[in-house]
Amino acid sequence: MSEPGLLEAIWRDFVLGVVQGLTEFLPISSTAHLKIVPVLAGWGDPGVSVTAVIQLGSIVAVIAYFRKDLAGVLRGISGALLRGQWREPEARLGIAMAIGTLPILFAGLAIKLYWPGYETSPLRSVPAIAGVSILMALLLALAERLGPRSKLLDQVQGRDGLVVGLAQVLALIPGVSRSGSTLTASLFDSWKRPDAARFSFLLGIPAITIAGLVELKDAFSEPSAGGVLPLLVGIVSAAVVSWLAIDWLLKFLQRHSTWVFVIYRLLFGILLLVWWAGPGSN
Repeated sequence: MSEPGLLEAIWRDFVLGVVQGLTEFLPISSTAHLKIVPVLAGWGDPGVSVTAVIQLGSIVAVIAYFRKDLAGVLRGISGALLRGQWREPEARLGIAMAIGTLPILFAGLAIKLYWPGYETSPLRSVPAIAGVSILMALLLALAERLGPRSKLLDQVQGRDGLVVGLAQVLALIPGVSRSGSTLTASLFDSWKRPDAARFSFLLGIPAITIAGLVELKDAFSEPSAGGVLPLLVGIVSAAVVSWLAIDWLLKFLQRHSTWVFVIYRLLFGILLLVWWAGPGSN
């Protein structure tokens, strides 16, 4: 496959940024879509490094959107350290975010150190992504039916961070969806939908930031037709679309369930399997 020119490289990374922004915070798996959309477009797999860097646009958006919440967490942690006010909601939220980040941090580090073939592993294959998407749709449906939905964000405890953080580790498997796995775990754990989504977004800030920064040097140092410019375009488009997606989802979950995402994920997985099994797709 020939190397794309500058304009085509910019267009590709712009599209990847839009896909990243739309799918990072909706429970439909950004990793799966960033893998599948370029393949369907005939561009090939962009790789883990490029997609991780484009995720920086999403982290800029989520930090900007939740800047007041994050400022409250910092005040809460400062008050806890200086005056021992560990029971304050902001302090407990900060503790839950820290505890919830540890599992994916250790799991991601283990993959980086001990699984050099992760990028080309069977986990990133089309049938694996399709199967995982269908499985996660069924789990989200089960959580939607069984979850009592009574817990609010200001009731968060450290054990909530651990439960949702362990679910976040599953997002290392393409097709799972970080927001999907954390939202599913939160619903099983009695959270109200909007509060579950809000905690999922806040918990994702350290994980997405670390993933992007770890891959930043490698992605920018890899030779490409457009150099740094296409990546910057992808980051900006991801930031803008991520902001809009966050705002939309929080408002959507105030009045609606997650069934639309269950149906989408089922159809996405089934259509992927049909496409993969079709003539000329392999």
